Amino acid sequence: MQLANTPYFERPLFFFDQGRFRKALTEGVKPPLTIFKDAFAAADTQMAERFREGEDVRTLVHERALFIDCLLHYAWYQYDWPNGISLLAVGGYGRGELHPHSDIDLLILTDGSAAPGTIDNIERLVAFLWDLGLDIGHSVRTIDHCLELAAEDITVATNLMECRTVVGDDSLRERLTEGLAPDKLWPAEQFFSAKYAEQCDRHNKQQAAEYILEPNIKNSPGGLRDIQTIGWVAKRYFQVRTLKQLQGQGFFTEDEFAILQSGEDFLWRVRYGLHLLAGRAEERLLFDYQRELAKQFGYVDSGTQLAVEQFMHNYYRIVMALRELNDVLLQFLNEAILQRGQHQVVKPINERFQLRDNTIEVTQTRVFTETPSALLEIFVLMAEKPEIRDVRASTIRLIREHRHLIDERFRADPCNAELFMQLLRSPRGLSTQLSRMTRYGILGRYLPEFGRVTGQMQHDLFHIYTVDAHTLQVVRNMRAFRSPEAWQKFPIAAEILSRMRKPELLYIAGLYHDIAKGRGGDHSKLGVADADAFCRRHQLPGRDRRLVCWLVEKHLLMSHVSQKQDISDPEVVHDFAREVGDREHLDYLYALTVADINATNPDLWNSWRASLMRQLYQATQRALRRGLENPIDREEIIEETRSQARNMLRAMGLPIGAVENIWAQMGEDYFVRESADNITWHTAAIHQLHSSRGRGDQKDTLVLTRNSGPGEHDGATEVFVYTPDRANVFAAVVTGLDMLNLNIHDARLYSSASGYTLDTFYVLDESGQPLLDEPRRLEQIRNTLQRELALVEDYSKVIQRRTPRRLKMFELESRAQLSTDPGNHYSTLEITSADRPGLLARIARIFLAHDLRLHNAKISTLGERVEDIFHITDARGQPLLDEAANRKLEEVICRELDAHQINHQ
Repeated sequence: MQLANTPYFERPLFFFDQGRFRKALTEGVKPPLTIFKDAFAAADTQMAERFREGEDVRTLVHERALFIDCLLHYAWYQYDWPNGISLLAVGGYGRGELHPHSDIDLLILTDGSAAPGTIDNIERLVAFLWDLGLDIGHSVRTIDHCLELAAEDITVATNLMECRTVVGDDSLRERLTEGLAPDKLWPAEQFFSAKYAEQCDRHNKQQAAEYILEPNIKNSPGGLRDIQTIGWVAKRYFQVRTLKQLQGQGFFTEDEFAILQSGEDFLWRVRYGLHLLAGRAEERLLFDYQRELAKQFGYVDSGTQLAVEQFMHNYYRIVMALRELNDVLLQFLNEAILQRGQHQVVKPINERFQLRDNTIEVTQTRVFTETPSALLEIFVLMAEKPEIRDVRASTIRLIREHRHLIDERFRADPCNAELFMQLLRSPRGLSTQLSRMTRYGILGRYLPEFGRVTGQMQHDLFHIYTVDAHTLQVVRNMRAFRSPEAWQKFPIAAEILSRMRKPELLYIAGLYHDIAKGRGGDHSKLGVADADAFCRRHQLPGRDRRLVCWLVEKHLLMSHVSQKQDISDPEVVHDFAREVGDREHLDYLYALTVADINATNPDLWNSWRASLMRQLYQATQRALRRGLENPIDREEIIEETRSQARNMLRAMGLPIGAVENIWAQMGEDYFVRESADNITWHTAAIHQLHSSRGRGDQKDTLVLTRNSGPGEHDGATEVFVYTPDRANVFAAVVTGLDMLNLNIHDARLYSSASGYTLDTFYVLDESGQPLLDEPRRLEQIRNTLQRELALVEDYSKVIQRRTPRRLKMFELESRAQLSTDPGNHYSTLEITSADRPGLLARIARIFLAHDLRLHNAKISTLGERVEDIFHITDARGQPLLDEAANRKLEEVICRELDAHQINHQ
């Protein structure tokens, strides 16, 4: 052992007494592993405390790497090594950067000569480091093997480029570095192309959005990897060790370098704190940690924003600036590297802009000063000319330097208004250009109301994007309805867009539908004023202006009606048709609603919601064609439905007398709300059941399952239950379905005069899909429900499953609202609560405890929040009219549901 003669003094570490450490090792009182562990734990604790006290994160990140260097140095010299071997740091550790739980990437580099015992020592060293608790990633390679792998894999090459010797023969690193030089491996052109492709792939995996509500601080656009990519390519091209060496050489301006440094400081601080909170190498800024980090960083709740919202707004502002800078600098490198020495074709576009190969640039540097309107014109040109693929770096810089020119006078200029409308009417590239305008800070200045929601967090269980990112996604979805693929996934929206009078009105409504989020009050109503001002400023005709404002105000209407009301009820459809008024309003509202749902959270749009929206759209079309003054007659619906079902049952060979006897027990609602196909299915099964068993048998329970066919509710699996009407039937069924991990999206409940209940549940699996072609699963549903219903007389089971992670981070208090509309035979109870296993069973038990009778349920799950509607009466079948008792019942419901939520957490 050479330890006593090899102190590690590359740089003083005031918190680590090397002399004392070496003395402990040489004295041999404690095992070496214990001494190393004690030193590591003490340093870890000390650095964590310094971070919480606000010490500069750069100091901590670099000192942590230096401390690990020191430990590795001493660990290395516990063993005897021959010449021709060294221990190298690679990757981020090679740059001298380590966060609390970052991987410590090591390369044991050899010259190819294997001295006796070397392999054993390597294995012992690695085992020692693992036992010490270091998160190491290691490889043992020769120089030739390293170069061979680097030639095949750009990631390996990048990691090796940043290598440095921790201990051992540094000449090996020098030889490796020589072999990695651009003239021998990965020339600058190939290196740039590979790293740019790597970045694009990484962005796509992160949904190409820096504004996801739980961003990956390392890999999301504008994250640490974007900064590193700039550094890797620039250092490779300019052959420097650090970006700071490029100051004053024209690669970036002083302001840009300051943005780069301050942005990295902020993200490092967030990452350091994230690692400490998670206790592992966590790179996702999950809801679990956002609140705590906001608190640690000194943010406090204000009257208008939570501390966490302020923290995340700052985060989004910084990553947007980094994303913008990444665009500029990579475009600069693209021009410097890939286009170097190439003959470039320059074509004039107009007196302000020209095309240099496939990138647009200004004709001279004073273009934006002399013609501020060019700040909008450039995006119009890119939308209109498909040959323009990008913007020259110098022009992006000029845009950023002159965007302050977009002021009140600029916005009031009719020429600029016309340019923006020209962009909205462009046949292609609209969403791309709006996103680019957002990144370059143009859209938020031209539309200040949009600027106010840029980076605004929606801290809930429903949205996954910030307001501005969601808004741009809505417009992107609208444009996608014009694509050939949309005819398969969104056939009605595609058909609507193909004949829409003025699609730009839809896009304006999309831009403004959430513009008033975060102001307090009803954002749908508050946004109307902004939308109206936009339309007037852009000189839209009165008819168009009224349509846009109506869409902004009513953008939640169709979603609300389809998901919360009984759209099988002709009165519901007629009322909605009266609200819509005509086919044009219906078309625009449908397209806006579908685009909005799909931009809120991709998981929300499934076959069930698509089915509900289609049913409401088609039923409203029929109502409008019939005329609002001619609502459909209830008796006419009943007779038509019975006639169709009777014909189908007759064709099946059922005796019509028996059919009429079964139907005589049903109320009118059953024939109004159910399709002839469903009635046929139910009636045939009930007839068969009673033919094979005596009526009144306690085992006289029927459970049917099928996947809905084309038409009504074809996006779900139907579960039909026919059983003697007892108090706990609903609780038993919903608990059984919950046991099977099935989500109920609708429930129709009927009681017959013969003492039976007929309940239909529409369910989806955990991925939001019906159980297609799964006979075993359908049989499992039938068996499970039969078993639960057999226990219904003494039913008390509520299923316990784990509460979702995200739900635990939101203090979503339950809300219950009980109302009775004049003329209704039931009361309506609306419950909003956090979704969790067993929730419906819990609600059913509350109904039972308070002698309430459930007649219908509309189940709506929005992200991880439920908004359920129940039509209930008292035990005598009467609506609940005692206001004081109703308020007390609301309080009891909320208290019991919230207590249930706490128990699950």
